[in-house]
Amino acid sequence: MRTRDLTFGLYADEQGLAWVRKLVEDAVGSRSARIIGETVAHTFPGSERSTADVYDFLAEQWAVENPARSSGTRQLIELRIHLVCSLRTWWAIRKTTIRTLCPEGTAPHACRVPWMAA
Repeated sequence: MRTRDLTFGLYADEQGLAWVRKLVEDAVGSRSARIIGETVAHTFPGSERSTADVYDFLAEQWAVENPARSSGTRQLIELRIHLVCSLRTWWAIRKTTIRTLCPEGTAPHACRVPWMAA
């Protein structure tokens, strides 16, 4: 098993970030994987680019999907969850997390936390 990262661009406040963390923890759940840490980044390592430069469309998505709501304390961030697991397990955790971040359905809906899997 190796260390692998799940990486998500998010437009989230503290509650939204905690919710996404919980989704990942639940996806790791009974699988043979272990969360060994996380990084919440506002800039990219080795670069002067900010997460706001890269994920700015997530703020636009929020504004379109929630025209009457304030964005409050939401920020454009990148969440990296560091796991120890096999590649197959990493793919399963990633797939489950993505599916639960914004469940697809036939009815129009808005994601609780605008996101992008990186």
